[in-house]
Amino acid sequence: MGISRRDFFKISGAGAAATTLGFNLAPVEARAEELAIRYARETTTICPYCSVGCGMIAHTLNGSLINIEGDPDHPINEGSLCPKGASVYQLRDNPARVTRPMYRAAGADKWQEVSWDWALDEIAKRVKKTRDASFLATSRIKVKEKAGSVEVEKEIEAQVNRTMGIASVGSAALDNEECYLYQKFLRGLGLVYIEHQARI
Repeated sequence: MGISRRDFFKISGAGAAATTLGFNLAPVEARAEELAIRYARETTTICPYCSVGCGMIAHTLNGSLINIEGDPDHPINEGSLCPKGASVYQLRDNPARVTRPMYRAAGADKWQEVSWDWALDEIAKRVKKTRDASFLATSRIKVKEKAGSVEVEKEIEAQVNRTMGIASVGSAALDNEECYLYQKFLRGLGLVYIEHQARI
């Protein structure tokens, strides 16, 4: 049996119309009404990670965060999120997240939970000890100066206030403001070796 292209489209259109009209959309509508975010409060926000500034929509219900998604009206990401942005929900609600400092002593095979006061004091002691042992207030450097029409190289003692015994690798889990404050802190200690995970 031969069928023309025009007849094929007529039959296909009639079949699609009959199928669509035969569907009962009530269960679909009922399911849509039961969405968890139906009564949630929508708040637009900005992703806290890198400096791109992607827009997000946070849904809260009874004071609890229940959903995070990309903001489709945001001009930067237009609703999409990278893996870090999509996992922002876990910053708050993640049963596997470590919320207290853990310490493993030298030679030990297990981590133990310690207090914040102990951990911060121990870090401060170790940073100070390393900085004091490796701090250079001055260093001899070579400079070029003009003596009349002749350029002369000479060595001088210059103030450098640096430590070569400590290095830092930043984390993409820090937002821009935290990275700024962290770098100012490191520069204040005299660190020279400052790097960031995003550049490696």
